[in-house]
Amino acid sequence: MNPSTSTTPETVPSGSAGGPLPPVTPDVVAAAVEGLTSRLRKKLDAAIEQYAALPVTAGGEGVQVTCGEDAVVTLSPAPSGVIDDGDQVRCSCLLAPRCLHRAAVLGACPIADALPHPPAADAQAATPDGTTPGEPVPDGAPPGQAGPGDAATAGPAPGDEADGEGAGSVEAAGPTAAQVAGSVGAAVPTAAQVAAATGLWAAAAAVLSAGVPAAGAVPQAELLRAAHTARLAGLPGAEAAALRVVRGLRSARARHDGHRLADLVSALRELLLTAGRLAGADPDPALAGTVRRNYEPGGSLKVYGVFREPVISATGYGGVVTHLVADDGRWYSVADVKPGGSARARGAATAPVAIGPAMLNHSQLARAGLLIVGATVSPDGRLGAGKGVRATPVSGMPWTDGPMAALFARPLAEAAGTRLSGHAWSESDTEERAREPVGRDLVIVGAAGDHVLARELLPRSDGTLLDSPGYGPLIRLVPASHHPDLAHVENLRRLASRPGLAVRVVGRVEPDRVATLLPLAVGPVPGTEATLRLPPEWQGHADLGYDRLQGAHLPPQDACLPPPDGDEVDPVAGAPLWRVRRLVELAVSGGRRAVAESARNGESYAQLRSAGFQAAADLVTELTAEADRRSRDVFGRLADTGPDRYAWAWVAASTHLAATERAMIQASWQLDDAL
Repeated sequence: MNPSTSTTPETVPSGSAGGPLPPVTPDVVAAAVEGLTSRLRKKLDAAIEQYAALPVTAGGEGVQVTCGEDAVVTLSPAPSGVIDDGDQVRCSCLLAPRCLHRAAVLGACPIADALPHPPAADAQAATPDGTTPGEPVPDGAPPGQAGPGDAATAGPAPGDEADGEGAGSVEAAGPTAAQVAGSVGAAVPTAAQVAAATGLWAAAAAVLSAGVPAAGAVPQAELLRAAHTARLAGLPGAEAAALRVVRGLRSARARHDGHRLADLVSALRELLLTAGRLAGADPDPALAGTVRRNYEPGGSLKVYGVFREPVISATGYGGVVTHLVADDGRWYSVADVKPGGSARARGAATAPVAIGPAMLNHSQLARAGLLIVGATVSPDGRLGAGKGVRATPVSGMPWTDGPMAALFARPLAEAAGTRLSGHAWSESDTEERAREPVGRDLVIVGAAGDHVLARELLPRSDGTLLDSPGYGPLIRLVPASHHPDLAHVENLRRLASRPGLAVRVVGRVEPDRVATLLPLAVGPVPGTEATLRLPPEWQGHADLGYDRLQGAHLPPQDACLPPPDGDEVDPVAGAPLWRVRRLVELAVSGGRRAVAESARNGESYAQLRSAGFQAAADLVTELTAEADRRSRDVFGRLADTGPDRYAWAWVAASTHLAATERAMIQASWQLDDAL
């Protein structure tokens, strides 16, 4: 939040992490906590909870939080809107700056990305949080206040294939950490990187051993300090993983509605495995991670709109991302995401596109094309809108021609296999791989719980459909967003009401569920009457987040294809791996003592062994043994063995679980069970 130029204070509600307090860099939070006495540290968690609920007053000096009669904390963010220096936070009490008020208010602020990567000057202007205007943000996290898996934070680059153990060679998509640190071409991590990784490992292992209930502000500050050190050492991947863990811990302790324990487990697993391998001087360049590169010249481009995707953040950001494709099949995007929440997401659907003087809005661009001269492009395909960019509208491309035809001709098993080929232990790698859309013709089976069942439609060699077509494996269609202001859920219900409906779908692979797609747009399947009948102004497709399907858009029931069999089987849910998952998650939510207690209660893993998961059974047995391990000194007194062996046992069990589940999910896309 930028300082207001008004001299009249304005009171705004709630100064929680999701409210108006400005984001703060990790090193500032860590320094404030380190400056407290041990007595004040014991009171810090309660103070953060108390001060987070206080009103925030905006004035000429920034924002103020009144913590008591003689204690007013004033935050004066930098022009970027982020608190990046301790001098920007002042308290009026006598103990300042080493006071509880100042540290608690900083602890209530959201964590900013400590390594901003603003775009090139000729691309888009940087926003106050260091990201670019219109950059997509994950649900529940605006730019600069990102949650787990935030695309704004650099992580390990995509690798060639997943090995389940994180040992594969990965080609960096941008500057490596060695280059960031000034040691280009280093075969092994530098001494500074090893030392930073060792500190990260120690802090993360302590958090794992303590569990969510005991991982309060002080352990989080130690992790933030270690993350800052990793940044200075040139380890952006480890830094990003550490920030995701801290955000996940805050969300879990605050019991936020959007919190998922699985996300925190994934972030902590990636952090421990990355830090542990770097601390051991592992030379794999993927472990260092990559930093986001600036926009680069893209020359002349001709792109065609495919669909619009609404973006709504739980913290008040909203907008739209329009996805485009070039003749060579590469995906590009134009985004417009700013403060405003769901109202802005709805309005941005028809907002003007800020690329040159093209004079198109996002609704028109999704069904038209652009000829761009002097394009600027980010590594992930975002198009810049600098002064030197010139764009001319051109006719759109139907989904039956060019690169779109090639997209729908590719079998889902092949496309999904590519999207799921990232390292199972790396959330950032998985997200990067799964981001690119896939497309295929499906036939609707019907509704089932929170999703719609469909099967891949197999056409004849001449491209037309058979009277009794063949079908691929069962596919689950899950709403990309459940927000009531968007049309995803309603549109899927409408599709589910016509079993046997043939529909052309563009969506994303959901990497954590068996054979699951997140549909983003749909269109009619050529060569059959049993498909959608969209109005001419939609130009051949419907954006599921914005366009609302009606009964008139569906064929009569008697015109639909014979509905295929829809017997749903989930191999992951049916496997006894839930026992491993429960123990791995218990270790994070309850800590080492909770895992040790489960061993004392006689927990048996014989079912895992009988089902053939011998390695999983051995790993969880070792984990429970390490959790309950006690050593004694020469006088027979219990001694602390430290968290290292226990942390490695947890990493082994959780990594094996992630790799096993990923292999089962990949297998669910295959055609072995095709009808």
